[in-house]
Amino acid sequence: MHALNLAVPNGKESIDAELLDAHAHVWNHIYKFMIPMFLKCAVQLSIPDIIKNHGKPMSLSELTGVLHISKAKSHCLQRLMSLLVDSKFFVQVEEGYWLTPSSNLLLKDSSYVTPLLLLVLDPIMMKSFESVSEWFADDHATAFETAHGVKLWEKAETDSRLSELMNNEGMERHGRFESCVVLKDCENLFFGVESLVDVGGAQGAIAKAVADAFPQMKCIVLDLPHVVAGLEGSANLTYVGGNMFEAIPTAHAVLIKVYT
Repeated sequence: MHALNLAVPNGKESIDAELLDAHAHVWNHIYKFMIPMFLKCAVQLSIPDIIKNHGKPMSLSELTGVLHISKAKSHCLQRLMSLLVDSKFFVQVEEGYWLTPSSNLLLKDSSYVTPLLLLVLDPIMMKSFESVSEWFADDHATAFETAHGVKLWEKAETDSRLSELMNNEGMERHGRFESCVVLKDCENLFFGVESLVDVGGAQGAIAKAVADAFPQMKCIVLDLPHVVAGLEGSANLTYVGGNMFEAIPTAHAVLIKVYT
């Protein structure tokens, strides 16, 4: 343990600066979880959209009024906004709060980030992070299995809320954004490929983009039956319901997205 340094230079007591920095570092990380949780709160309250629709910077009293928050809690909203201003999700000017490029990404009509935020910070997913220490001591492949007793995809089959979080329109928009990046930076990888299967492709945003860019390529989207049920393909795009841990359709190339 690092002991306090109570040396008395120039006749004055002092505390070791390195120890103070260490305390600040630890405290900073202890409370850092508040930033994503407050950001989630702001999204759930539609604060980015409320400010955007207001058309100009919005004062705390105006924001409190639109949100129908009691005056007794207005100081709490001020603290929430102050933290998000400090984290550069909003900017505070003389007239009130306004959006930054980051909070513009959280608007409902254009957001592909919000669905990911709500998925990652959902209690089901957060329980995985709370189970990491147990996971190191057991034989499960993932902390999610330690927390829930089943794989993520198996849980999604029986939990409609988790399934919706993973396969909603917002996540589809996120997939379209990914497809733009993939085709821009990795287009050469697809030349000469006659068939491709997108494993766990959800509604097929990436596969659709590839199929449109390479009409001669046969593209297949594989996901759980309830995810692809009712989805219509095209001349070179088909949907297959199944479990990727049991079988994957034959193709010249397999596309699997791994998030690290």
